[in-house]
Amino acid sequence: MNTKKFAPIGYGLLLLGLIIAPFAGAYPVFVMKLMCFALFASAFNLLLGYTGLLSFGHAAFLGGAAYITGQSIKVWGFTPEVGLILGTLTGALLGLVMGFFAIRRQGIYATMITLALAQMLFFACLQLPFTGGEDGLQGVPRGKLFGLLDLQSDLTMYYVCLVVVVAAFLVIVRTIHSPFGQVLKGIKENEPRAISLGYDTNRFKLLAFVISAAIAGLAGSLKTLVLGFATLSDVHWSASGHVVLMTLVGGLGTLSGPLLGSAVVVMLENKIGDFGNFLAHLTSVDWFNTLGESVTIVTGLIFVVCVLAFRRGLMGELIAWLERRRSSGKPH
Repeated sequence: MNTKKFAPIGYGLLLLGLIIAPFAGAYPVFVMKLMCFALFASAFNLLLGYTGLLSFGHAAFLGGAAYITGQSIKVWGFTPEVGLILGTLTGALLGLVMGFFAIRRQGIYATMITLALAQMLFFACLQLPFTGGEDGLQGVPRGKLFGLLDLQSDLTMYYVCLVVVVAAFLVIVRTIHSPFGQVLKGIKENEPRAISLGYDTNRFKLLAFVISAAIAGLAGSLKTLVLGFATLSDVHWSASGHVVLMTLVGGLGTLSGPLLGSAVVVMLENKIGDFGNFLAHLTSVDWFNTLGESVTIVTGLIFVVCVLAFRRGLMGELIAWLERRRSSGKPH
């Protein structure tokens, strides 16, 4: 089976599933949260999976944009679309600053620069008065989109969120398959060779940083609009760790991998307690009732299993298996 021909069908079925999800009993707010994290993971994958730059500071883009969007809508009185634009621009600006310093170093040194700058933003958000400190920025109204669509309705907000996420994902797809994206792949595979061909690799890496940060910022802005708050957990280093986990579990360097990885991680965090209660009822073992209190342990075990058994991630292994079947089916 040709995976390139199968991919549009798979994405089409996924889109159809998301369109009918609210009418199939899915909780709209939960699915919207899942979509925001899927977009966040896809933005991170653009930087690591296709450019080869590991960032431990992506929480800065998610959380920084979340706070600016919340402040602009709640305090400054801007409309939701302006709040989303400001949040996206905030992510892009933070990406420009962080990328400017990070690309001047290689390997772990560049990664630690992103972590250090993200932690600086975390402590700034902890101290700044408008962020609400440990309480976070609460009570962000959804308002009316373009003065027409009332986003207070979860159903209306759901389809607006779906349109935004799909549009942003298409931007990522177009970026990857453009000549610019091919250069990024070349930089990841062999940067000295790309330099020898005349490419200014630092300029390409910085632009990749900005695009990734802007889309991550959009995810944070959308998350604030959906949930009505922005908290310190959005800018904490653990959020950066989560997006790394989502991408690796799903499949690094694949378009669909971050979508699956984010779904696995978010559903584990939100549904592991229910699953534990089900196992306790099924097996009569009371210990399973405490499974919801051990989300971090379970997530860690899933990560270890994926790293050991699925080196390419879940989608990466599936794509590789399909390619092997297609190759074995060809006449020699």
